[in-house]
Amino acid sequence: MHGTAAAAEVSVNTVYNYFEAKEDLILPPDQASARRLADIVRDRAVGESAAQAVVGRLRDEARRRDRRLGLTEGFGRVYRMMRAAPTLTARLEELGHQMTEELAAVLAEETAAEPDDLRPRVVAAQLGACQALVFAEIGERTGAGEPPDTIAAAILKILDTVEEMLGDPVRDYAIKKA
Repeated sequence: MHGTAAAAEVSVNTVYNYFEAKEDLILPPDQASARRLADIVRDRAVGESAAQAVVGRLRDEARRRDRRLGLTEGFGRVYRMMRAAPTLTARLEELGHQMTEELAAVLAEETAAEPDDLRPRVVAAQLGACQALVFAEIGERTGAGEPPDTIAAAILKILDTVEEMLGDPVRDYAIKKA
């Protein structure tokens, strides 16, 4: 028994050799990437718009109960711990801001937007808000103890509504060319 307890101990220095900040233990940079939305848009199919790519990916992840959305059993405990830690809450908010900025840069590049063209930033902000709405709903429902299947069904309804409410200028923005 003594050997088991000793094996579980890890020095703080060892942890920080692998994680720059304690928040990285919960939100590893390779999984909580500021490039998430930008990568989704970059990887979209020919003929697909930026909005279709983002909403479609979120819908696919909800259908698969993807762990990136927190749609797994036991995530409620992790979520409550994250929301109780001000540094993690701040990190999540900053990550959302970075995702929107990265997406705006990709949209500006792909559409050859002039520096004063606000459309890439506006579209990125709307798609970032869509993702934030999905995560907020998942968090609220997870915190209330709802099971992943129930949460996923609610997320799919939200995404249907988002898609319905997006105007043509956003829905048709940055359609990927061949």
